[in-house]
Amino acid sequence: MPNKLTNSSVSRQNILNNSLAVNEIQKAVGVKGILFESEYKFLKRQIADFFEVTERTIDNYLEKYEKELSKNGYEVLNGKRLIDFKLVFSKEFDNENDFVIKTVRLGVFNFRAFLNIAMLLTDSEKARELRSVILDIVIDTINKRTGGSTKYINQRDEDFIGNLLRGEDYRKEFTDALRDFVDMGNFKYMVYTDKIYNSIFKENAAEYRRVLKLEEKENVRQTMYSEVLDIISSYETGFAELLKGESQRLDRKLTSFETDKLFSEFEKQRLWEPLREKARNKMASRDLCFRDALHKNLEEYISSVPQADFERFLGEKSMELDERLEEYKEALKRLKERD
Repeated sequence: MPNKLTNSSVSRQNILNNSLAVNEIQKAVGVKGILFESEYKFLKRQIADFFEVTERTIDNYLEKYEKELSKNGYEVLNGKRLIDFKLVFSKEFDNENDFVIKTVRLGVFNFRAFLNIAMLLTDSEKARELRSVILDIVIDTINKRTGGSTKYINQRDEDFIGNLLRGEDYRKEFTDALRDFVDMGNFKYMVYTDKIYNSIFKENAAEYRRVLKLEEKENVRQTMYSEVLDIISSYETGFAELLKGESQRLDRKLTSFETDKLFSEFEKQRLWEPLREKARNKMASRDLCFRDALHKNLEEYISSVPQADFERFLGEKSMELDERLEEYKEALKRLKERD
């Protein structure tokens, strides 16, 4: 598993975007560079010495992964910031590193960039060992926040409970429309629910269950992210309205062929494209990062999970569903008292 980090920019970025884990890794590793602008900075020579490689090796990685490393904290100091850095440096090291005092441009790494290099270096045993430590801490951090299971990590989002409850109303509109306007047996509820799921995230309910390893009695929608619930609700209420309008126009219930044709036209509307892309990206990226679940049909939508999502699902504002429901009930009680 540690070798996976050297090959996957998404896996590396997911770790570096997890500020909770990065803080724990920094405590565990305990390396300290030069304290500048409230964070530790490391020189290329210090990085090379720590990982027991040559400075030329670090230069090669800087050249190959410049964009990634710059995104994660590597920068070149010049002008006033370089002068300020030299003052801090000279106080700590006197003039034992004369090249720093004389240079007019100086590359420095912060701790995130230091970890980034550790996850890239293939020719350093120390980097390999650190990658193993990094992965252990990341897994431990997530387990502590989620109680050891990430199956329902979506429910820690403060938007989840509101979206789920509103979605139930939209779901009823949809099932009522199927009941009243489509001439089929009860099989229609599963058929058109699966059509919606396939249209949005390219999996039917059974396939989704397999990917997330859900038990038969577990509710599929209770594992879905707020953004996915939103677009499902939009599909359901929008298609319900179309079914009603077409049935009233024909003054009869629709056949399965007519309903299929209507849905095909409905899902091709351009307005769905950006919403589907967003939902696919959120589902594919978060499930791979948090649940280690790969949606093969959505591989092209996988990207690194942004820092905000780690705070959203693991940070102080995140909350278990029971707590969220209790908070929701208390809010309703307060509204009732004011009424």
